[in-house]
Amino acid sequence: MTNSAPPDQEPAFIEVGQHESQRRIAVRARAGASPGLLWLGGFNSDMRGTKAVALDSWAAEHGRACVRFDYSGHGESGGAFVDGTIGRWLEESVAVFERFCAGPQVLVGSSMGGWMALLLAREIGKRPASRGSLAGLVLIAPAPDFTEELMWKGFSPEARHDIETKGVWLRPSDYGEPYPITRALIEEGRNHLLLGSTIEVGCPVRILQGAQDPDVPWRHAFALAHRLPVDDVVLTMIQDGDHRLSRPQDIARILAAVVEIG
Repeated sequence: MTNSAPPDQEPAFIEVGQHESQRRIAVRARAGASPGLLWLGGFNSDMRGTKAVALDSWAAEHGRACVRFDYSGHGESGGAFVDGTIGRWLEESVAVFERFCAGPQVLVGSSMGGWMALLLAREIGKRPASRGSLAGLVLIAPAPDFTEELMWKGFSPEARHDIETKGVWLRPSDYGEPYPITRALIEEGRNHLLLGSTIEVGCPVRILQGAQDPDVPWRHAFALAHRLPVDDVVLTMIQDGDHRLSRPQDIARILAAVVEIG
C-alpha cells in the first residue's frame, strides 16, 4: 500500500427515495478492474474515514474499481441523521450498488456497515437481473442487529423511557458529541434482524474483530460466525485491536483479506 493517497474525487450525487422521503446521496466511484470494492461505512461515520480512504488508495494503486458513499444524514449526503433507520440506509446501499457496481464485488463493511453488507448480500440474491454480483464479504467489527442486541438490550431504564416517551435519547459518545438514538431507529431495526437464523450470503466471508472492542464485543462476532455457512468463513481475532481497527497493521490485515477473497 502506498503512503500517499491519490487525489480525492469530487462526489457524484444520486437521488434515493420518493417524494418527501427523497434524499441526495454522495458517491465516489473509481473505475477499475474486477472484482470491484464497495465500502459500507459505520453508524455516524463517513466515506472519508481512515479505512475507507485506505481502501480507495489501494484500489487506485492496483487498478481496481472502488465505490464509497455516505448514508443519508452522514458526511456529504443530504438528509438528517435523526431520520435514519436501517431500512432507509439499506435502500440507499442497494441504490448505490445497482447504479455504480458492475460485475463481481467485494463488500467491505465496518461496524454497522457489516450489518449493511449482510443485508445487501441478501438483497442482491433476490435480484438476478442486477449488473453486479458478489465475490465476497470483508466485515470489520461487524455489528448485525446492533440496534437491538447492543443498544436496546443494554440501555438503562432512563434511556429506554426517553426513547419510548420522547422518541429520542442523546447517547454519549467517545468519538465526539452525543448523538440521537430514535424510537424509529430501534423499532424499524427489528425488521432487519439476522442473528436468529442462518445467514446465507453465497460467497466467502472474512471477519476481523478486535478483542478490546468496547462497542462490539468479540462474542458478537462469534455469534455472527456461527450463523454463517461453514464453507469459507474465516474469523480473525486481533488481540490488541479496538473498535476502529484503523492502525497501519489493522489496515494491512483488511487489505490482505480483500486480496485473499479476490
